Amino acid sequence: MVFNSTKEYLNIMHRLINNYNISENITDSLLVYVDSISRSELENHFSAPMFWIGMYIALASLVCILAMVADLLHGFRSRKLWFPCKYFRINAAFLTVISVAMKLPVDLTGSMPGFVDKAAKLGSMAFMCTMMANLLPCLATMGNNELLSNIIALCVLVITLVVNVCIQIQTGVISTCIGYYVDPHGVISMYDGPVISTSSRINITATIYAIFLVVLLIVHVCSSVAILKSKKIIESKYQKGHYTASKEIQPSPGELLTVEKLQKHVSNHWIMAGSGSPQFITACFHTTSASGVICLIVALLHTYIIVRAAPLHMISNKQCGSNYGWSMVVILVVQFIGVMIGTIAPLSRCFSILNLKVSSEIISKRFKLFKVECYWTQKLYNWKHTSTRLPFRSHNLEVVIETLKRLILNFCIGFQNGVVVVCKIIALIPFLFMICFLYCFRFMKWLLKAMCSSLGKNLEGNNDLRPSVLQLEDEIELGERTLESLSKSVSQMILQGAKNQPKNLMKLILGKSTSDFSGVKMFDHVDHDVPFGDCWRLPVVTLTTLVVSLPKIEKEEVDSLLESIREGLVYVKMVEESLNTTDDHASFQKAAETLWLEIIFDKKWLGNELQDPVL
Repeated sequence: MVFNSTKEYLNIMHRLINNYNISENITDSLLVYVDSISRSELENHFSAPMFWIGMYIALASLVCILAMVADLLHGFRSRKLWFPCKYFRINAAFLTVISVAMKLPVDLTGSMPGFVDKAAKLGSMAFMCTMMANLLPCLATMGNNELLSNIIALCVLVITLVVNVCIQIQTGVISTCIGYYVDPHGVISMYDGPVISTSSRINITATIYAIFLVVLLIVHVCSSVAILKSKKIIESKYQKGHYTASKEIQPSPGELLTVEKLQKHVSNHWIMAGSGSPQFITACFHTTSASGVICLIVALLHTYIIVRAAPLHMISNKQCGSNYGWSMVVILVVQFIGVMIGTIAPLSRCFSILNLKVSSEIISKRFKLFKVECYWTQKLYNWKHTSTRLPFRSHNLEVVIETLKRLILNFCIGFQNGVVVVCKIIALIPFLFMICFLYCFRFMKWLLKAMCSSLGKNLEGNNDLRPSVLQLEDEIELGERTLESLSKSVSQMILQGAKNQPKNLMKLILGKSTSDFSGVKMFDHVDHDVPFGDCWRLPVVTLTTLVVSLPKIEKEEVDSLLESIREGLVYVKMVEESLNTTDDHASFQKAAETLWLEIIFDKKWLGNELQDPVL
């Protein structure tokens, strides 16, 4: 029943009235609380599903954690220790999942009387800081319109969260403890206000998290403005590097192209593609290093809260007083794991791009804190000097709007410069830590010279690849370890390609092809009824179907042909998707993919069985 407590209270009142001589004034005063008790019971009844909502929050947090773990595994596997965002990204799906995971901080009215409840609410804010630090490089993968829409959605989410947390700090929802205690004289009293020491600590922590969230949001917005210009700069440098490398690879008349020269050409282009990757360029930003430092501070602060404010015995005893029940324990543990795991990638980005060669020149370049590069503000200057077309014919109104636009953009330019300078100062923390570590390491190496004599010998072997590195700031060299990981990754890909050669395709080409591929040349110059254009997959699939449908062909030969074509279509697909990106080509490629799947899995062509006389 819903009103059990109300009925019990009325029974107690009935016994007091019948058995004791109680005045009507006291009886009327006690009856006033019947409505409050009934409303409380009704609210508790309506809050019964909150436990499952809490489990839903934990599940959404777990989805985000798994995506971050997938990015970590991808980074380790591909030797990219700046951990590009391949799975965990800013899009509509993940923003929805994140908003579900942030249910606790945006809850304005749900009381959090238990220490575990408060720690879980603060932990959600720490988890949000960690996710924002992880998501920063994925901004570089978006187009202009997509970047604008996703940044606006992120701003709405973060601003809503911060405003709600500030309201809870002001109202005391986030820190108030309600209960009773018995004093030494046996008098029962209530403390309906915040416990001073605990409340102040919780409010200060919530304020710190709110400030970090605002700072990280500003970092995302400022980085987005820089990304718009930096991608064009890197694209221009890549075109120049590609032109130079293409001239070097061209053999002289009568000269044969050697494998070593071809391998060097592939390595140079791999280094250009890797170092010119938009996510890698974003990982090199000072804002990314600053977000990594903030993420580390948040992780340390959250660990302190878990150890001091909500120790293990409280978590194990499930000291939760909110309507979410012991699902708060699940949320606290899951999001704490997320904070710890999510700190790895932002922290690694702080160090992965640093050069391990420490010199006075490198240190002096790092300490040019007030020099702001042009790509940080160039887009804002372009917007400032671009005329705005307005649907007004009033000249005075146009002047007013143009003046306001220039004032706003001047403020944004100054604010952008200030943010970059602050981020450069914060980014000095990992740089100074690296310097201290290197000098300590060199001191230990000096003490153990005999045992460590082999250390550091391999760091000089990539100087021939350094001209292929694309960077926004040419005066700051890329870290040796990062360049070495790029070099090892291309070597690994070459070795993997040598081991996993398409044997069936090679056998088909060597055993069945015409001399100089004359049949291919003839087919390419014939005017076909169907305008294949530059799409090679569709005619290859069509010719394969014709061969397979011929009668009196052994099954082993058919299977061998299909396997050879499958291996060859991998390379055809890569070339087509790189060179032919128009809508017409995409429709041909999609049609070829559909027909090929029908041949492989259903042994049919447009719904007709292969090797059927009707076909």
